[in-house]
Amino acid sequence: MPPPPARDEVVDQLADLTHLFKSRLRQAVQQEGEGLAPMEAKVLMFFTRRPGSTASDLALHSGRDKAQVTRLVQLLVDRGLLLREPDPADRRQQRLTPTAEGTALQRVLHRQRQKLGQTMVKGLSADELDQLSSLLRRLRDNLVPPEQG
Repeated sequence: MPPPPARDEVVDQLADLTHLFKSRLRQAVQQEGEGLAPMEAKVLMFFTRRPGSTASDLALHSGRDKAQVTRLVQLLVDRGLLLREPDPADRRQQRLTPTAEGTALQRVLHRQRQKLGQTMVKGLSADELDQLSSLLRRLRDNLVPPEQG
């Protein structure tokens, strides 16, 4: 049995896997995403999963600069993928929801992500997937401060 990989090798493997997954996902977005940039696809996914959220909610969730988030949101509004509506409780707030076109595009992108994920874990048993999920959760928990967990 070979010796376990050194910690640095594990970190390098995780970085390589992340880069490869993002690269393949970016290719899928470019092919199926009707010209969306990867970050635009992420913004659309956020509002599809959390309709009625605000740009501030996204900035807080993503850790991105509010000005950058505002620009991305505006691009998606201009393309007809997101709709802005004033918050009935606070007219200064703008609630964002995907349009029918945005929802349809997000479904296509979600299918591409699922397909890529299935390819990535092909050949792993249910027990191996459970173990991998548990280990990845522990790695994530090690990086997230307790107040953000």
